[in-house]
Amino acid sequence: MTAGHMREITYLQAINEALREALAEDPRVFLMGEDIGQHGGAFGVTRGLWDAFGGERVRDTPISENTLAGAALGAALTGMRPVLEIMFLDFSLLALDQIFNEWAKVRYMYGGQCTAPVVLRSPQGGLSWKSAGAHHAQSLEALFVHIPGLKVVFPSTPYDAKGLLKAAIADDNPVIFLEHKAMYGDRGAVPEEPYRVPLGVADVKRAGDDVTVIAAGKMCHFALDAAALLAKEGIAVEVIDPRTLKPLDEETIFASVRKTHRAVLVQEAPRTGGVAAEWGMRIVEACFDWLDAPIVRLAGADVPIPYAHSLEAKVWPRSPDIAEAIRKLVALEI
Repeated sequence: MTAGHMREITYLQAINEALREALAEDPRVFLMGEDIGQHGGAFGVTRGLWDAFGGERVRDTPISENTLAGAALGAALTGMRPVLEIMFLDFSLLALDQIFNEWAKVRYMYGGQCTAPVVLRSPQGGLSWKSAGAHHAQSLEALFVHIPGLKVVFPSTPYDAKGLLKAAIADDNPVIFLEHKAMYGDRGAVPEEPYRVPLGVADVKRAGDDVTVIAAGKMCHFALDAAALLAKEGIAVEVIDPRTLKPLDEETIFASVRKTHRAVLVQEAPRTGGVAAEWGMRIVEACFDWLDAPIVRLAGADVPIPYAHSLEAKVWPRSPDIAEAIRKLVALEI
């Protein structure tokens, strides 16, 4: 962790600080999105930035996601560094033509003669966030990971959120920056001094020798809770937070699996076609001879997110589910 004076702030405050610093450091940076100006955004992430930098740098926009994505890329291609907020990641589906076919391909199609420094910030996920329902609580990271030309970031702590967002804004490629809405109030230590966390570098959140757990976003916290519980039972769990889903830090993951010989993969998104499946296949390709047991995958159910709180609570894996899967895996004799 970066040296310097540390203080406890929330995940939301860390993102706000990253945006404030980026705006102050580089006049090419500007923010755009629905209600991000005087209102401060649907979740208050941009609160205070309109007052500090004005409407030219913090731009309220119409409700037209595909148009906004196209305008952001146009600004990036002409020398600016736009940061686009889409209120819920679910709504980014309206902008996928621009994001998938223009953002992701423009540098390739122009033979590297241009840069595309554009960032999409957007909250995703559910986990009992006010019973958000099927249109406001999806986890869609796998869609973006699938597309060549996009980088995908999903921080799990305030420290990572600030440092990764600063790095994303400085990158000359399009970056999808995912924020878990249920974590906006989570607190953690963050330096007062500016810093960056490099993209494509995973973090070992907890060291252990018995089993590797890979989890991002809110699921990383559930994995850490399960690891703390199992430590009392004599099971040492290593928790890897990829932080950047693409490019994926394979070496950190592979080194951990070669050490523990077991892997549990956790995602909030529905099971079919998710990032955990990709992690698992890469582990099999590179670490098969080191595995002492089958890879275990925990994921959300293949259903639309229910609105009813009682049903929503059953959709995603939680700490007890992760702990029980680890117990069974460690006890398994091959």
